[in-house]
Amino acid sequence: MSIAKSITFGLLAIGMTLSIGGLAASICKSSIVETTPTADFTDHANGTVTHNKTGLVWMRCSLGQTWSEADKTCTGNPVSMSWQEALQVVPGINSGGQIDWRLPNRSELESIVERSCHAPAINAEIFPGVPVTDLSIWFWSSSPHSAYPERAWAVDFYRGEIADPLSSKNQINRVRLVRAGQ
Repeated sequence: MSIAKSITFGLLAIGMTLSIGGLAASICKSSIVETTPTADFTDHANGTVTHNKTGLVWMRCSLGQTWSEADKTCTGNPVSMSWQEALQVVPGINSGGQIDWRLPNRSELESIVERSCHAPAINAEIFPGVPVTDLSIWFWSSSPHSAYPERAWAVDFYRGEIADPLSSKNQINRVRLVRAGQ
């Protein structure tokens, strides 16, 4: 039996599943209902998906990665940047034939957290290539904190948590882009 099959068999025996997609290998608890099942997304076959529950269109890859439609994977390494850099680099990005991409707000980013999984806490079939080499995978939101002007909200896609304490705007995090649906 291969190592991957042995790990999968062991996880199934304790009520967890392992799903492999790109660099992501989520550890999921089958006893928890999925919050972002694949059926909740419409694939546009251009590196973007619509989250049917919110109507938002998401890039499947993190900023810095390239989508391969043939392999359904993200290649390359996600870039990390400060909050201000993320806000400045986004305008004018052309992907999937669209140029109205933006940094998601806190609620939007949190809407794609997969609560039944961790390492990463995201649907790895829909959003492949999330690196899991770190014990935290922070992504910026566009939402600054009103009480702390030097901080902004971020989501940790390793555990599926909102930043606490809030991220300093000078911290280096990854970026996933969104746009309004049609």
